[in-house]
Amino acid sequence: MALSDRPDQPVVLHGVQHLFHPPVLLPQWPSEDRRTRMVFITRDVPQDAIEAALTAFEKAIEKPSELSSVGKPAASGSRREFLVAAASAAATTAFASPAHAVMGPEDKFDLVIKGGEVLDPSQSLSGKHDIGIRYGVVEAVEPDIPVARAVRVLDASGKLVTPGLVDLHAHVYPYGSAIGIPADELVGHQCTTTCVSAGDAGANNFAAFRRFIVAQTRTRLYAFIHIANTGLASSPVAELTNIDIANVDAAAKAIAENADIAIGTKVRMSENVIAKNGIEPLKRAIAACERAGTGGRVMVHIGGVENRALMSEILDFMRPGDILTHAYTGAPNVAGEFTNIVQDGRLLPAALAAKQRGVVFDVGHGGGSFDYTVAEAAIAQGCPPDTISSDIHVFSGNTPGMPYVTWVMSKFLGLGFPLDQVVAMATVSPAKVINRLPKLGTLQVGAPGDVAIMKLVEGPVSFVDTRNNTRNGVVHLQPVQTVTAGVPFGRPYNAPFSVR
Repeated sequence: MALSDRPDQPVVLHGVQHLFHPPVLLPQWPSEDRRTRMVFITRDVPQDAIEAALTAFEKAIEKPSELSSVGKPAASGSRREFLVAAASAAATTAFASPAHAVMGPEDKFDLVIKGGEVLDPSQSLSGKHDIGIRYGVVEAVEPDIPVARAVRVLDASGKLVTPGLVDLHAHVYPYGSAIGIPADELVGHQCTTTCVSAGDAGANNFAAFRRFIVAQTRTRLYAFIHIANTGLASSPVAELTNIDIANVDAAAKAIAENADIAIGTKVRMSENVIAKNGIEPLKRAIAACERAGTGGRVMVHIGGVENRALMSEILDFMRPGDILTHAYTGAPNVAGEFTNIVQDGRLLPAALAAKQRGVVFDVGHGGGSFDYTVAEAAIAQGCPPDTISSDIHVFSGNTPGMPYVTWVMSKFLGLGFPLDQVVAMATVSPAKVINRLPKLGTLQVGAPGDVAIMKLVEGPVSFVDTRNNTRNGVVHLQPVQTVTAGVPFGRPYNAPFSVR
């Protein structure tokens, strides 16, 4: 469906019988055809019955003049034009102000986070504020909310309070991907309220991830579905040495049928993963996203690709909105050659071109994928990161680089990035890539009640990358407390503990 105020981003409204799912804003149109369309999947329902229902809907609109912001139909306009305008208005309203319960003057907040130094880059908000959460949603951000208006109070005095951190590259499919960690177990280490599973599951095992992990986890979970049918279940055996495992139809079906949480596909392009399959795995990952028709993105893992020419070819193939993860890796290929985006100290022209056309550069630190010398050169030559992510898993979590989101953020503070930009790269920026839940990654009124509370610790600190290069800093972020959907991890506890 086309929106007048967002012509480059269509919205999908999906209803089954009496249930309508939340609108999903796609990052781009799936084809050159930008017409709004209505699709009916029916059984034993004649066309005239559908036409009659549409006519009844048209008559039920009492004030069509309210649709002027998206184009009021002329008197001679067709019923279809009128319905498109009505539906577009509904979608625009849904994204402009997500529905939440109206709060009366005597109503109390379920939780007030009080006295913290709030920093929300999404609305250029900085300073001492209280945050009132009710029914799992941010209801108020004010200089002072009286304690009497709170059922429970979380004291954040002297602490940094931000939107809940969003980890765009994590491995959070325990018991299924061979390297996954339970997302809720990470919260105390990195203040994440949302994690994205970076290809843990493929088409053959994604349903288990959804049914048994997503449904049982307090942390919000989204995913890139691996182009390999089996995901990372075969680890440490590489998943794409046999290209037949990269089944486009199966991946497309999994993306389309899980569009509420599936952002797109993941493909690992390192030589030790794909052997001599060249650009073909990436071609198949892109094809799966396009075939699914959901506007899906591809997350492309690099690090030790087969040769320098292939690295440039990978960058040239990536589309605007696709994600280059491990952007600053210094890992060599099988022959020990360095074939990443910085070669001999110079940024590849293809990397700068990819950045300029809208490819997202993601840190994806991990246990072997962040090299200070690559990052410093790339940043100086025009390729700073767009998002900060951990690539946390059972192996990387034990490495000296400690790739927890808050620690990786601290490394970029040490590289001279300002605090508000670092926070944005771990909140609103990855939330825009996910693009599934309005106001995710913000503390705007109506946003999910997801909050990170950290301590900004001043004093000398030493950091190490994954190639044993060290850098010194003067400040780092220390996790203190996390609130997801209005419910803290730890005190004060809700009663009942949770209804979500």
